[in-house]
Amino acid sequence: MAELIFNTSLNYLILALGIFMLLSESPSPANAASVQYNVVSLGAKADGKTDSSKAFLSAWVSACGSTSAATVYVPQGRFLVQSASFNGPCKNSAVTVRIDGTLVAPSNYNLNGNTGNWIILSHVTGVSVIGGTLDGQGKGLWACKLSRKSCPSGATNLEISNSQNVLVSGLSSLNSQMFHIVINACQNVKMQGVKVSASGTSPNTDGIHIGASTGVTILNSKIGTGDDCVSIGPGSNNLWIENIACGPGHGISIGSLGKDQQEDGVQNVTVKTVTFTGTQNGVRIKSWARSSNSFARNILFQHATMNNVQNPIIIDQNYCPDSGCPSQASGVRVSDVTYQDIHGTSATEVAVKFDCSSKYPCTGIRMQDVKLTYLNQVATASCAHAGGAASGTEQPASCL
Repeated sequence: MAELIFNTSLNYLILALGIFMLLSESPSPANAASVQYNVVSLGAKADGKTDSSKAFLSAWVSACGSTSAATVYVPQGRFLVQSASFNGPCKNSAVTVRIDGTLVAPSNYNLNGNTGNWIILSHVTGVSVIGGTLDGQGKGLWACKLSRKSCPSGATNLEISNSQNVLVSGLSSLNSQMFHIVINACQNVKMQGVKVSASGTSPNTDGIHIGASTGVTILNSKIGTGDDCVSIGPGSNNLWIENIACGPGHGISIGSLGKDQQEDGVQNVTVKTVTFTGTQNGVRIKSWARSSNSFARNILFQHATMNNVQNPIIIDQNYCPDSGCPSQASGVRVSDVTYQDIHGTSATEVAVKFDCSSKYPCTGIRMQDVKLTYLNQVATASCAHAGGAASGTEQPASCL
């Protein structure tokens, strides 16, 4: 009797193990091969002239609605797309947008110049955008703005909004009407191998703008444009920016801050291994000269090379690009900012300028191994309401 019970138990054990192995070998929906939606199969035309917006949106709706991993595929060619919103939430967290071709905005800037965004990705989780080019065809609008006529404000090439766990890899943004890429109210966004290209005179064409976002990483990217290469707006924290080539452009900027009296600050930002070539600024913090509760703190600028940069290191708390500037003391508190291994050449004699708030002076400024020259001579530093310390190489001599 005992032997029968043992054999029966053994048979059940073998059966259970067999079922477990069978289930283990079966692909789960998350690991199953990604289903692909080709925009050409859905009616897109790779001629750069036929509006393919419906095909792109159709592909997105199918991929986003899939319960398993899905891919939107854009083959080689030029595809005209009007302003388009790719919205979530999706039924899966593994949508890939793989682009081998180029998305082209309408050449007539009046068609999407007042929409704010050309392409927007919103309320998604786990989306990857791989490769491709976004051509905003912004030259006509730039000319309109530079002529000081009445013009639309312009559209951002790509905005990623209210999303998390997003990857953008190998994407090129060309001639955006306004900002190239905006990351707004997001968590955990990684951008790598991104290329931004626009004229150095193109107005308001920030390369990558980060606002109200946490955990953003920008790696191995080349940005040349008419405004900031990277701009960091209020409410952004835990940012890592590394191995960037910037130029032309206005540098890498935290701010502007303090435009509003009640405003979130910026903290925990690392910017390292950046080369600035012929830019207006290198590493910059800027705020308006008006009352505000905003702040910038725990900032590290490390391993930067300056090649003929007008303002290699600058804190400007009297920022005002146009007329009608406020004349108050900035309420933005700037503290714990470290400049480490910053070297190269300045296009102006004053290579280091700290113009801080008279009401809330900058504190905890640390300079370590800074070597900047002007016309092969010693450059100078200028400090107003700035406190801190310098160590190691000090060229120009510290004014802290």
